[in-house]
Amino acid sequence: MKKVIIICLLLAIFFSNMKVFKAEDNLLKNAKAGLLMEASTGQIIYEKNIHEKLSVASMTKMVGMILIMEALENGNIRLDEKVKVSKNAAGMGGSQIWLEEGEEMLISDLIKGIMMASANDGIVAMAERIAGTEEEFVERMNAKVKELGLKNTHFVNPTGLDEDNHYSTAYDMGIIARELIKHEDIFNYTKIYEDYLRKGTSREYWLVNTNKLVRTYQGADGLKTGMTDNALYCMAVTAKRNNMRLIAIVLGEPDGKTRNSETSELLDYGFNLYETKTIKKKGEILGEITIDKANVDSIPIVASSDVTILKKQGESKQEYKSNINLNTLKLPINKGDVIGSLVVKDDLGNKIDEVYITTNQDIKKDNFFNIFLKCFKSMIQGELF
Repeated sequence: MKKVIIICLLLAIFFSNMKVFKAEDNLLKNAKAGLLMEASTGQIIYEKNIHEKLSVASMTKMVGMILIMEALENGNIRLDEKVKVSKNAAGMGGSQIWLEEGEEMLISDLIKGIMMASANDGIVAMAERIAGTEEEFVERMNAKVKELGLKNTHFVNPTGLDEDNHYSTAYDMGIIARELIKHEDIFNYTKIYEDYLRKGTSREYWLVNTNKLVRTYQGADGLKTGMTDNALYCMAVTAKRNNMRLIAIVLGEPDGKTRNSETSELLDYGFNLYETKTIKKKGEILGEITIDKANVDSIPIVASSDVTILKKQGESKQEYKSNINLNTLKLPINKGDVIGSLVVKDDLGNKIDEVYITTNQDIKKDNFFNIFLKCFKSMIQGELF
């Protein structure tokens, strides 16, 4: 009897593994390209043609939204500020929120329209507010892409409408999505399924999120869809379960139903097989350093964000090593300034995470009298010992 039970267990394990491999082989069967990425580490769990240059439709707007979120955080624009719509913005075709020339709309509502309804008129209105012209905004988008180290992306417009020389890749879109969600306020817009613009007026407009997975997939709270004749149906989706956030990129699907289904299967694959473990908490003291002529003897260094490792569920404890790389430091140093990075590698030397390190206090240059006393004390101690 015991032998029968053991054989049954072995067969169950065997067939469950077969199912896993079969599921992986059948992922994104209809898509031209795609990937699945764990957000905190940036590690790619699954990939298909990730460096193939393709049209990406309105997923383009994710780069514009990075610039918008940066402008908000820098204080250059405000959510309660109204933007006056130009003739150029109002004339945008494709998906829109029907802005009229001369109309004024809150930036918070424009962002809602861009991220929920993929409003071409909304992104152009914001482009002109931030950069003066649509063309200058596109230049800044391309500069941001280069800043992220991406070499296979180039934009001609901020909307994603089909034009020659406007392209990206699944890999680049994954990096762009990961950068966008670092601005956590974006979820205030991307997780909403339905809302209204101009509520209570004669031009009230009902918004329904083009990303249906925020309603149907557990943990999904963003991010951006797209569809044009060249790009077909595309999607960037992020979802979080059990403290693990995944980013799925799907390009070139034949229709919306297939896009949603295959994106859900891709996310299922990641959540069912992988998990993350936090090895250093944001703000945790990693050690102390000394800086010549500083007003304190030792300076605590801390992680600017959680340090995590990705592993398969049920996998034995993973070995890793961490190294601190310090920048060339000059006084004064303000609390929160980036002073280096913490690099985590596995036992094979592969980088599995990297986060900025900072200090949790202001460090100033010491005054001349204190520096003199420290030098004098060192001289005395040297003579005595």
